[in-house]
Amino acid sequence: MPDADASKEELRMYGEGTELDEKYPHRPHNLHKTLPFHSLFTELFNPLLDSTKKNRPPAARRRQGPQGQSNLSPHEARRHIIEKYIAKWRKDVGHDFYPAMRLMIPEKDRDRAMYGLKEKAIAKLLIKVTRIDKDSDDAKSMMNWKLPGQPYKSATSTAGDFAGRCFEVLSKRQLKAQLGSMTIADVNAALDELSQVGTEDRQISIFKKFYRSMNAEEMTWLIRMILRQMKIGATEKTILDIWHPDAETLFNVSSNLRRVCWELYDTKLRLDGGETAITLMQCFQPQLAAFQKQVGSFDKIVSRLKPTPDDDAFWIEEKLDGERMQLHMIDDPSLPGGKRFGFWSRKAKDYAYLYGESFDLNGGSALTRFIRDAFPSNVNNIILDGEMITWDMDLDHIVGFGTLKTAAISEKESRTDNGTGQRPLFRVFDCLYLNDTDLTPYVLRERRKALATAVKSVHRRLEIHPYTEAHSHTAIEPELRKVVANASEGLVLKNPRSMYRLNERNEDWIKVKPEYMSEFGESLDCVIIGGYFGSGHRGGAHSSFLCGLLVNKNALPGDPDYEKCYSFFKVGGGFSKEDYASVRGRTEGKWKDWDPKRPPHIIELGGHAENRQHERPDQWIKPSESLVVECKAASVETSDKFRMTLTLRFPRFKQLRTDKKWQDALSIDEFLELKANAEREHNEKEKEFEIEQSRRKKARTIKKPLVVVGNETFDAPYAGPKTQIFEGLTFYIMTDQLHPEKKTKAELEALVKANGGKIIQRESNDKTMIVVADRRLVKVSSLEKRDSHNIVKPIWIHDCIRQAETDVGAPAFVLPFEPNRHMFYLLDGDLEDYERHVDENGDSYTRDIASVDELRQLLSLMPQKFESDFDDGSIADHLDGHENSFDGLKSHIFSNTAVYFAESNDPVWALQSQLANNYVRFGGGVVVDSKYKKITHLVAPKGQHSAGLEIGTSPLPRTVGYEWVEKCWQEGTRVDEERFQWG
Repeated sequence: MPDADASKEELRMYGEGTELDEKYPHRPHNLHKTLPFHSLFTELFNPLLDSTKKNRPPAARRRQGPQGQSNLSPHEARRHIIEKYIAKWRKDVGHDFYPAMRLMIPEKDRDRAMYGLKEKAIAKLLIKVTRIDKDSDDAKSMMNWKLPGQPYKSATSTAGDFAGRCFEVLSKRQLKAQLGSMTIADVNAALDELSQVGTEDRQISIFKKFYRSMNAEEMTWLIRMILRQMKIGATEKTILDIWHPDAETLFNVSSNLRRVCWELYDTKLRLDGGETAITLMQCFQPQLAAFQKQVGSFDKIVSRLKPTPDDDAFWIEEKLDGERMQLHMIDDPSLPGGKRFGFWSRKAKDYAYLYGESFDLNGGSALTRFIRDAFPSNVNNIILDGEMITWDMDLDHIVGFGTLKTAAISEKESRTDNGTGQRPLFRVFDCLYLNDTDLTPYVLRERRKALATAVKSVHRRLEIHPYTEAHSHTAIEPELRKVVANASEGLVLKNPRSMYRLNERNEDWIKVKPEYMSEFGESLDCVIIGGYFGSGHRGGAHSSFLCGLLVNKNALPGDPDYEKCYSFFKVGGGFSKEDYASVRGRTEGKWKDWDPKRPPHIIELGGHAENRQHERPDQWIKPSESLVVECKAASVETSDKFRMTLTLRFPRFKQLRTDKKWQDALSIDEFLELKANAEREHNEKEKEFEIEQSRRKKARTIKKPLVVVGNETFDAPYAGPKTQIFEGLTFYIMTDQLHPEKKTKAELEALVKANGGKIIQRESNDKTMIVVADRRLVKVSSLEKRDSHNIVKPIWIHDCIRQAETDVGAPAFVLPFEPNRHMFYLLDGDLEDYERHVDENGDSYTRDIASVDELRQLLSLMPQKFESDFDDGSIADHLDGHENSFDGLKSHIFSNTAVYFAESNDPVWALQSQLANNYVRFGGGVVVDSKYKKITHLVAPKGQHSAGLEIGTSPLPRTVGYEWVEKCWQEGTRVDEERFQWG
């Protein structure tokens, strides 16, 4: 039985348990009090951060990591730390781990409401709690946590780290020098109260309680929990997996951390199939789209959608600029219309209060009262996946995501449907549940059929999102041109043969965004008028800049418009360290802190006339004391965030224009003229493109070759891509292929013939004959016993063809045999020779890894020397929607580049080109020879331009020096080529 203290804690955290007991009749109860709050960072967070061997937050630098684990890999050490803490909890507290779990991964706890507190709000509360002067250096240090050390000398090391800045301030005036006595239950109860209060006085009262009971280190970790910015060195996937083998699965279908902890407290009990499926009125974690990897290589993107000879279709959808939303509807006779609705965002936020819980016409919903006709009477329940967007009825066009909540609130409060203004529109692209049937195991094509029968579009309220079916990668570019013309988000390519996979970012859905295509870019020279301080490794310095357009460049000193600028866009991508240093050096001492109460009259920001504070910079600078920068972007779009009401979409820095004075920067009139010219040229090109398309003959339909056997004629099986990779080789194929996919013996023979090989049907004494088998039939076993030939698996054939396709421009060659992957039977005398083709872990020296599954298998065989539970899904979630998503990831620097290195007799050039060659390959680029016609960059010694390229290379590549490749690699970003261009 629980002791008295445990019962009191449970009552304080959960209240009366009647309702919870009904919902979770078998929920665990703790026998003793929860562990002290400080145990979370002394025994869990700090040791985890130590195990990552990275710099820890300032509040966590005093304690050492776990002892006696020097023989463990970092991954094993992290698992050991988490397992040890959970085991201690079970032993000293009980089986209810939910109180600790919601503090370990607070961003996943949807039972606790948002606090409504960001960094500056917390800083104001702490200033009042600690009773320090709001004009003191420490107060300014917390309020301006992104600013560098001066004039706040104590803050130098924590610029951009709010919790670290708070630690520096609180550590000088903490009431408790030792660790406090608050338990995890105490903290949870106080945080629940904090999430419910709405006045500053109540918030101050709660923070005073924390301040009196905690030392500075405890307060720092508490602040990280409130901000939901933990960064403890382990992902939620790792923590959930250690808690229970089915924990991640249950969380994916329910988004409910409480349920995960209370239903899966016993690791011996496993979920059955029904419990791992999505259910009505339970928010699940949706499937996500993968990022485009090969920029502009649409044929390779389509190949990732796994087309088959019989079904090469893929779907093209417009990517919408809105909020991912799931709609649930169930029968409920107690409500108007007999239906109950649930709405949840991708982050599991409940939006039923906004979009509606029923069909009630008078209930003040932003959506459901308008969609009574969307569902036929035979639809009892349903789950829809889609995007909530803002539609402007006057423009009859989608508008930016930032207007969604405002439009929804306005529509909720409106009592009439006047057909004007902005409103929320739910675009549905998937049906995942229908009339008590889970549809996620069905392929997308079947789910869309169900959607078409179960939902009727309601004009500009709830609509089925259209798609275009395509069979060739050539269909992508015209569709992308359309969305670029409409300033849309981009495209999503989908595999109609795919099932729905929860909480995965996989290649069944692939995003293609127009910002990846340089042909839509423009270069503009604009003046810097503001600066924003960065966080993390860019803390304490300007990491991005606000650029503006001159109102009247002909104005003279004394005129009202002299130096006056309208804000236009922010830019932070493309700067090298030298660029940042140059800006800093040329503008040092000229920056002024932005005072929102007294903004400079020469700089106008976006927003309403009475309060123009949108995209407010941390500091501003006079145009006459500033610099001109050249930037490029994907397109121009409308935005109320900037005074121009226009802005650049995905701007990127090209170079500093030190040759230009501030008066030479672009003015409003000049920009509008450039914009009009660009639009006119774009329209002319579109017309030319359409004319050219109409002139082209339709592609001829090529029938499959026929095979005659006896008196009968059969369609030959698909033979795959044609190369001459097997020219001069003889194959004796003995069996069908079983792994990794099934293929008949006839299909394998056709594949070999299509790629230049010769087929024989009986064994010969020719030692160069390649024997292929994947099943141990009698004739195969007989050949093994004779010990006369090596026997190769069919996967070797596929690997050779795939490698020939991958190495574009390189001489084709057959791959050497790999003992484990390729050999079905291996002669003892050849083992040592074949082992030379792979490293000690079985990784080939000549063959590219074929799939993610192979990479996982290879990594599983390697010793655990490095981080192994890196959460690619989480980082993708973090990057999704941010400009310059892959900045700083060196493996992506040279994506979408095909680089040719010029030949030269200069011995220095030989060394430079070899090093640059490695940089390009490691950075995701392709090194090609002069026969490849789509070369993007020619790297050559100074003065040597297109020499060595074959006639007909088109378009003519940019000629750059070795220094360009080296600079890109040093900076971790692709710097502009024009600075390093010879031609």
